Amino acid sequence: MPNTIVRTDSGLASQLRISVMRLARRLRLERTDDGMTLNQFAVMGTLERHGAISIGELAALEKVQPPSMTRIVGCLEESGLARRIPHPRDKRQVVVELTELGHQRILADRRRRDAWLAQRIKELTREERAILRSAAPILERLAAW
Repeated sequence: MPNTIVRTDSGLASQLRISVMRLARRLRLERTDDGMTLNQFAVMGTLERHGAISIGELAALEKVQPPSMTRIVGCLEESGLARRIPHPRDKRQVVVELTELGHQRILADRRRRDAWLAQRIKELTREERAILRSAAPILERLAAW
């Protein structure tokens, strides 16, 4: 199917779904093998993007139940990757933030996967790279819906 031209929107949807899933799977294989789960990495990425937030907010953003998020945060704390700190306005609550080690782990993981993808992109033709440059913002929009 990769070399065929898709003529319908449903055919395009199917081809994109398959291609994006395969690329995501391949990028996951490039992760550092440090025993962390995909959920833990996802939570760390959310903390990096949003800064210190409550466990409830984290759970809502990651679409999991608060008790599950509490367990994930507990594992991240045990590993020294995240910590709970007092809420800046409501001292009865706590928020979760990444530690410096957590930031370093996220950056190292991204650098590794970006390097793998950059190498694959270098192997494409100039025209294929131009198509990807044009498609990247569109894929981002699709992912945001």
